[in-house]
Amino acid sequence: MISAAEVARLAGVTRAAVSNWRRRHADFPEPVGGGRNALFALSDVTDWLDRQRKSSDVSDEVLVWQELRAHYGDDMIAGVADLAEIFTGGNGGRYDESTRLRVQGMAGQSSPIEVVEAFTDRIIAAGGALTTRRLAAAVAHFAGDAARVVFDPACGAGSLLLPFAADARLVGQELGGSAARLARARAALRGAEVEVRVGDSLQADLWPDLRADLVLCDPPVGLTDWGRDSLLVDSRWEFGAPTKAEGELAWLQHCYAHVVPGGRLIIVMSPSVAYRRAGKRIRSEILRAGALEQVVALPAGLVASHAQPMHLWILKRLPADQRPSSVIRMVDLTAADPDELLVLEAARVVDVSVIDLLDEEVDLTPVTHMPAEHLDEYATARDLLLSRLRHVAETIPELSAGSGVIEGGTLRISDLARAGLVEVSDKTAASVSDQLDTDYLQGFLRGGSNASRNTSGSGTYRVDVRGARIPQMGIEDQRAYGAAFRALDEAETALHELSRAGLDAIGRARDGLTSGALRPIRQE
Repeated sequence: MISAAEVARLAGVTRAAVSNWRRRHADFPEPVGGGRNALFALSDVTDWLDRQRKSSDVSDEVLVWQELRAHYGDDMIAGVADLAEIFTGGNGGRYDESTRLRVQGMAGQSSPIEVVEAFTDRIIAAGGALTTRRLAAAVAHFAGDAARVVFDPACGAGSLLLPFAADARLVGQELGGSAARLARARAALRGAEVEVRVGDSLQADLWPDLRADLVLCDPPVGLTDWGRDSLLVDSRWEFGAPTKAEGELAWLQHCYAHVVPGGRLIIVMSPSVAYRRAGKRIRSEILRAGALEQVVALPAGLVASHAQPMHLWILKRLPADQRPSSVIRMVDLTAADPDELLVLEAARVVDVSVIDLLDEEVDLTPVTHMPAEHLDEYATARDLLLSRLRHVAETIPELSAGSGVIEGGTLRISDLARAGLVEVSDKTAASVSDQLDTDYLQGFLRGGSNASRNTSGSGTYRVDVRGARIPQMGIEDQRAYGAAFRALDEAETALHELSRAGLDAIGRARDGLTSGALRPIRQE
């Protein structure tokens, strides 16, 4: 099985192109596993690509990517930044003339922006710590109207800032110089400018006097060495000094310090920040100050470096004359399709009293506060799983022992085709005569002996239907084999459905148990 990102690499396209294929082509292979992080059968994908003629040539994008890897190694962000600067007046870094011409040719067929975005997506798919386009779209959706000044103190390649390029002043700080160059180039290609200073935002805030209408941040997560010991008495800790384990709450308060009265902060947070005991006191102070407006649980797959659903915390710095709200809005989008626009109407939403949140746990996990629908949803998913399991058990045919060989001669498909008994297509054959059973025919075509004939000495698999052989037997025996092969095909389909139903039920159970919406039944 392969992921959507691996499908993209196989076909030499972007992950976005694969998402488009899934939406637009009804015959695109269905996932066979992986739950929300869909996995596809490699053979199904290669068959589909062959039918669509999408994998016959190596694309220019793949060739340039290989060139980039050869010259830049692990520093792929620098490679894409140099590539982007080809279009903004740079010298093209380590790219030779032929590669620069190929890149410019790609831009002529689409646009410089699309070329740079395609390679930025490839960095993300390869594990680069950059913000995905889908996460940027989700943040922009909840940000609403553009502000006059938008600031991101961990801006990476500028993905959270760029949606506001048309209407606002864009300001950022970034630890990596290559990512900062890429952010500037991506903005320039849109006719905009982003002011990025390079440095560690927590240790050396290079915008100390900046106050923004909108602060956005997708901070690094899981850091214990964020400089706490040297920052214990820092004035930014408005809600309390975070522990070493709560680096995300340090970033939150750093961001909040840059919010102008009346302005807002949207920050991406790991789900554990919402309930970890070490951060309870700071969460309490945020609630008491009336700073928190919403917590949004996003679907899995929006953050490249984390398989679990992440959260958005949305805060507002209240003007002195405004009273804080008595409720916090909790939004559960974990069941949404990460490839579709996140719309609030499709979410589960509940307003929770601040007083109710200020309990022993101060748990800000949205699903914990949702109406008790989890049990019904899990019960339905479990029933479907058990139904699919019974169907597989009922469908697998009962077979008896054979002699180890199929007696009689064999027939070559090419001879049957010349005799007018079968009709041959690219990868299979069908009977056009009452002398041959189609299910028997196709069952043996998929058998191990014909598969070995279709595999070359180099291991390359190539379908050669005409060269395949089937055993020679009477029509009644053919029909018996055909019925068994039909049952196996039905069982295979049922098994794929069982896999999907099983992963869905297991995912719902795990989410419910870890969020508190479900609990185990104790055995007496």
